[in-house]
Amino acid sequence: MTGGLPGLAGSDHVGFTVPDIENATRFFVDVIGCEVAFEIGPFVADDDWMAVHLGVHPRAVIKTLRMLKCKNGPAFELFEYDLKGAAQTPSSNSDVGAAHLGFVVQDIDVAVAYLKEHGVDVQGAPTHMTEGPSAGLRWVYFRAPWGMQLELVSYPDGMAVTRANPSALWSPVES
Repeated sequence: MTGGLPGLAGSDHVGFTVPDIENATRFFVDVIGCEVAFEIGPFVADDDWMAVHLGVHPRAVIKTLRMLKCKNGPAFELFEYDLKGAAQTPSSNSDVGAAHLGFVVQDIDVAVAYLKEHGVDVQGAPTHMTEGPSAGLRWVYFRAPWGMQLELVSYPDGMAVTRANPSALWSPVES
């Protein structure tokens, strides 16, 4: 083993496809508190560029790609495609390739109450991890208006793993 990807510096961003980029942006900016960094698009190709480079139907059109940033951590990009027949139902968390985005908050109970006040579907009560490497973590899933799963995490005193090894994971507590 050579130690991984040559020149690896860290995680830059994650990307999500949304059904309506304007509604998604309003949710992430107005409710979550993110900022728009930039946007580009549309992208249309007459050849097989979309299939070769993005693994989508060659006639798919990216209406807009919008990059958002939420305080610290990686940015994320939102894509809105125009393609008849594209699935409109978000993946289940157990589906291969499914993803979610976790937001670090200082007080998860205050954040959950805020989400509920804004009509956001919070999935149960926060779970408190008390054993193992994630001891000290509290987390809860919630859904964006279009059904995408998101997560709140809070560990004001750190987690066992980062208390034992501060560089094991990025943490706003230990950084």
